[in-house]
Amino acid sequence: MSRKAVDPGVSRAEAEKKPAGLFDGMRELFRLRGDKGRGRIGLAAIAFVVCFALVAGRLVQLGLAADGVETPRRAAASTLGVARPDIVDRNGEILATDVMSYSVFAEPRNIIDPDEATELLTAVFPDLNARELRDRLSTRLGFTWVKREISPRQRAEVHRLGIPGVGFLPEHKRVYPNGVAAAHVLGFANVDNEGIAGIEKWIDEQGLIDPDGVSLTGEAADLAPVRLSIDLRVQHAMRDELLKSKEKFKAIAAAGAILDVRTGEVIALVSLPDYDPNVPSDAHKSENINRINVGVYEMGSTLKALTIAMGLDSDMYTINSTLDARSNLRFGRHSIGDYRGQGRILTVPEVFVHSSNIATARMALGVGVEGHRDFLRRMGQLDRLRTELPENAMPLVPARWGEINTATIAFGHGLAVAPLQAAMATASLMNGGYLITPTFLHRTEEQAREIAQRVLKPETSEAMRYMMRLNAETGSAARASIAGFYVGGKTGSAEKVVNGRYQKGMLLTTFFAVAPADDPRYLFLTILDEPKGLPETHGFATAGWNAAPLAGNIIERTAHLLDIPVKSNPPERPFPLMTRLGAWGTQR
Repeated sequence: MSRKAVDPGVSRAEAEKKPAGLFDGMRELFRLRGDKGRGRIGLAAIAFVVCFALVAGRLVQLGLAADGVETPRRAAASTLGVARPDIVDRNGEILATDVMSYSVFAEPRNIIDPDEATELLTAVFPDLNARELRDRLSTRLGFTWVKREISPRQRAEVHRLGIPGVGFLPEHKRVYPNGVAAAHVLGFANVDNEGIAGIEKWIDEQGLIDPDGVSLTGEAADLAPVRLSIDLRVQHAMRDELLKSKEKFKAIAAAGAILDVRTGEVIALVSLPDYDPNVPSDAHKSENINRINVGVYEMGSTLKALTIAMGLDSDMYTINSTLDARSNLRFGRHSIGDYRGQGRILTVPEVFVHSSNIATARMALGVGVEGHRDFLRRMGQLDRLRTELPENAMPLVPARWGEINTATIAFGHGLAVAPLQAAMATASLMNGGYLITPTFLHRTEEQAREIAQRVLKPETSEAMRYMMRLNAETGSAARASIAGFYVGGKTGSAEKVVNGRYQKGMLLTTFFAVAPADDPRYLFLTILDEPKGLPETHGFATAGWNAAPLAGNIIERTAHLLDIPVKSNPPERPFPLMTRLGAWGTQR
């Protein structure tokens, strides 16, 4: 019998099972411990994945972040994405176009030595502010401009420097290949290729740019060009003649415009001094304003044409009516007289040719204050003239309009308008009586007829054409009469107002010419600001001595470009109604 001890309370069979159960327990313990290890390994793996995901996300975030400033890629998208259409004249000649240029940018956080980078860059661009550039390069920004629109030579020099964190971006740059030509019409675009003035601003307002029209390769969008009414050839000729007269008569400024009386198209517009739109900073100088659109002036005796047209159209007067110009008109302590007056009773054509202030004022007073004001409003002289050009001006109208205002406005004092506004009204006197809003875009006669408003009777228009021609034959417009061209015209000389007072000797001289006078096509406007008398003008500085011959020179130089027919002999019966009515001077 075995001496092995046996638990008295445990049976032999149970005792024999004990060892087997012990080993099984140990195996179970090891199994449980293995399962926990694998769980911990899995948990650790998940933790590592999360950490790596967070790091990767942060890297992506840092890569996309702009630190409050555009990244080079986004900057490129914002500048390259704007494409502007070409601007062309009526004959297709390019007046404004986009070209590709380069700009220098920096990523300050990648600049190793801001001081060295500043020194090198300012050597290439000496106009940069070194302190300001150093401050920007010393930040942790992701992007900053160094220099916009650089030359190819400057780009090559910066490239040779090899500064880490400095690069180039292609950009659109607006250029004006004809320089100063039509500057006040075109306006200009800023460094970001946004239209700031003139037709350039109108293009933006009309949504004619393409914000997604250019790729990073510089391929431009297919935008239809904007076709203007301007004729570049005529524009050059007019500017040249204005410049010559400005210098000859020592005027402080000069301006001119040519209007198609049938369509309202502005064929040319010049205002001197002007500026080069390639250097837009010059546009902000006060002396470089657009005097044709933005300036408002008392137009002097040229406004008498409107007054006489009003009288004739009212049926209160006819071409053979007479008006008393023997004595001055008095309003209290104010007296209205004539410049070199005739001192007699005048017919209506004589009132026009001799430019009688007294007779013109009497005619306006005959129509009445309300009738006069309503007529000028109908002719577009009392409200702001709006064209495609954003720049315009409100006329200066009397706050209280009485008889003395009607009397003085009748001969061109007391009402200040934009010259283009006066040209629009004068054109309606020439074209059969239709008021057509001027345009700087190409327009056909059919399109003009759709918007034209009849403001005068056809016979009134014929009477005004007749008197314009008569004035060129025997009156103050004689120096604008060019052999071979049937020209008519009206002069105006107004004293300028300074500090509320008219200044003697400080004249604004204006002249309206029409060609051909028997079948008008173009209205020519010339203005000289403070011209001086010369020995050859006998010391006179009025419009008949300067603005009128200036218009004649422009007509002679541009007639072949405008297809104005040459007439070696006066046309037969150019004014049939006037001949039938027996108008004074029709047979002259």
